[in-house]
Amino acid sequence: MGRVRARDERGSGTVLVTAVVLALALVASAVLVVATYVAVVHHARAAADLVALSGAAARSRGESACRAAGVAASRNGVRLTTCREQGDSLDFVVTVTVEQRVTVPSPVLPDTVGASAHAGRLGLL
Repeated sequence: MGRVRARDERGSGTVLVTAVVLALALVASAVLVVATYVAVVHHARAAADLVALSGAAARSRGESACRAAGVAASRNGVRLTTCREQGDSLDFVVTVTVEQRVTVPSPVLPDTVGASAHAGRLGLL
C-alpha cells in the first residue's frame, strides 16, 4: 500500500504574520488620517472664532474688520475666504469663513476644511 504524504506547511506562518502586519498597518494608517482630520477641523473652528473676534475688535475701534480678520487668519495658519460686516458702529456683526489645508492626503476625503464664525456687538445696547 502507498504511504500518505503529509503536506509540507513550512512557510505558512510567515504568510500569516505578513497578512496580519499588513492589516494592522492599514488600520493604523486609517486611524492616522481620521485623527489628522479631527485635529484640522478643531483648529479651523478655533481659528475662525479668533479671526471673527479680531475683526469685531477692530470694527469696535473704528478700523476695517476684514483687514484685521485677514491678518489674524494668516497668523493662525488659515486662509480667509469670506468676510462680511453688517450693522452700524454700535450694533454690528462680523461674519468670517476660513479654510485650512489638510496635510495628510486621502483619496476619499477633501484637501481642505472650512469653518465659519460670527462676532460683534449686536443687541448689547
